[in-house]
Amino acid sequence: MPHLAPVENIPAQGLERKPRAGARKPTIVELERYATVLRIDCVRMLAVAKSGHLDSSLSAADIVAALYYRVLRHDPQRPNWPGRDRFVLSKGHAAPIQYAALARHGYFPHEDLMGLRKLDAHLQGHPDMTRTTGVEVSTGSLGQGLSMSLGIALGLRLDKIEEAHVFALLSDGDCQEGQTWEAAMAAAHFGVSNLTAMVDYNHLQTDGTTEEVMDIRDVRKKFDAFEWEAVEIDGHDMAQVVESLEWSRTREQPVAIVCQTKKGRGVSIMENQFGFHGKPPSPEQAEQALTELESKLAEQTRQMGLSR
Repeated sequence: MPHLAPVENIPAQGLERKPRAGARKPTIVELERYATVLRIDCVRMLAVAKSGHLDSSLSAADIVAALYYRVLRHDPQRPNWPGRDRFVLSKGHAAPIQYAALARHGYFPHEDLMGLRKLDAHLQGHPDMTRTTGVEVSTGSLGQGLSMSLGIALGLRLDKIEEAHVFALLSDGDCQEGQTWEAAMAAAHFGVSNLTAMVDYNHLQTDGTTEEVMDIRDVRKKFDAFEWEAVEIDGHDMAQVVESLEWSRTREQPVAIVCQTKKGRGVSIMENQFGFHGKPPSPEQAEQALTELESKLAEQTRQMGLSR
């Protein structure tokens, strides 16, 4: 199957970005193309690993691309730089999308992506801060990520590292857990202003829709009630994603960005479809997914060339 060639064989020109002083920020069109590349990486990883959470990774691709390629202050050459922004993937089962972004930025070699979930490899099924460079905290048990992010934000304040911001990506499953709302209450109480929570609200989980399993209703209003600044956006509209993320770091209180998304975004057989949670694509499904995504990447590349 030619589409399942190693990840490192994807043409790298224009796909990697290492921060440098005065670097030009990627445009919305460029970010949309980066998101497609990350989705391709995820499909290839899961097809080889034959396990993992693909649809949950695809729904978050636009958010993660905006963060790593434009919003986050980070440096792969100095992964422990004290002034860096911190990204916490509370929905740790979507680890492939973070791994793809880290590899594309040079935190570790591209070929490592093909070791996803393999014994003795450093890319485990959920992020492990002790094994993977660029992972801030180990996550996976839903509901804990926002508390850990709050702790990091408070620690940065104690250390007087004022330029660093903490971005936490939650799932709708996180919002079904009580600990999330304890953290939301505490963040407002302590007046934390260096914390942004993004909710990947894709409305689907293992046993059905969130409305059927445990309806969390209007999440924006919930955060608003906890005295956060809260907005709701289309999580696949890159302009909205970038604008809200960049706006969030200017506020004087914690910010929640509720991103309405679709599981399996970008792959027609998976998009907004129940039954793919935690299930890898079959060889035929992976082939179809990569055909669609690579076609989109080619069109995005062509459009970028025409616009220059």
